[in-house]
Amino acid sequence: MTTCAQAKLFDSHGRRFVYRGESGSGFTLVELLVVLSVISILMAILIPALGKVRQQARRLISQGNMREIVTAANCFADDNRGLYPPSVATIGIGDNWNWQEPTYLTAYSRRIKSVHRSVSAYLHDYISDASTMVCPCAPWKYKYLQEAWDAGDSWNNPDIGAMPSPMVGTYCLYWNYTGYLSEEKGLFQGPRGPARGVREGRILVSDYVGYNHFRSPGSYGSCEQFRDAGVTEGSDVSSSFWSRPGELTCDELTSLDIKPNAGYTDGHVESFSLDDTAPMRVIRWRDTGQPYEDNFPMSPGLFYLPRLGVR
Repeated sequence: MTTCAQAKLFDSHGRRFVYRGESGSGFTLVELLVVLSVISILMAILIPALGKVRQQARRLISQGNMREIVTAANCFADDNRGLYPPSVATIGIGDNWNWQEPTYLTAYSRRIKSVHRSVSAYLHDYISDASTMVCPCAPWKYKYLQEAWDAGDSWNNPDIGAMPSPMVGTYCLYWNYTGYLSEEKGLFQGPRGPARGVREGRILVSDYVGYNHFRSPGSYGSCEQFRDAGVTEGSDVSSSFWSRPGELTCDELTSLDIKPNAGYTDGHVESFSLDDTAPMRVIRWRDTGQPYEDNFPMSPGLFYLPRLGVR
């Protein structure tokens, strides 16, 4: 016997249609449109939320990276008379050297024979995975990161040629580093060891947050993505970062709406607010402590440090 739900009926013009009775199945066109509309609304709500979850996950990974870096630096100090490694963020040799941006993982050359040109020459025994040394929030990491980390002082980028190659990361490393704060505040002195001196800063590592880097002039830059930011592409020696043009003002800085991380000599890692930072410049003239001029063609620009870590 044929049920109502199975009956195929015809109208007066001979067109066939299916009559859906109480036991019928399937959806009408209207019902399908309603379902699709609901799904679209849910996706519009969930996708931004998922993006924020992913960003938060990257921040947590970054905090874990910094804890490993701080632990490695402190372990190195324990094994080396309580002293952190020398900073490799320099350029030049002998007496003719000056500071470079604190994101350097490998310098162009040793400034003196007793100082290595790479961070990995000091810390590779404590950190074997090179991904620990870069921020996961950055849009693209240096393609030879692990190879360069494993090679240490002997690193040479095969895409460049015979000249020794530097490697620039996305974290700022501040142990034994000297930077310029201001005429009033003088110089920033990075910590020489876990038992810091009176005039030393407490900060060991931080996310990159800066302004007017020569790769993105007139722009704010960060390894963490912020509103309206685009990508400043990496190069043969460096990773990429996020950037956005803007005026050099406190309001513009805080409008980035990010919470970068920093690690300290006592081992703790925490985020810091951009409205509580100290701008630091890279020193071009080491003898006088004078920084790079803003209009210098290769100026690294400003680097923002949490005030908590600056002395």
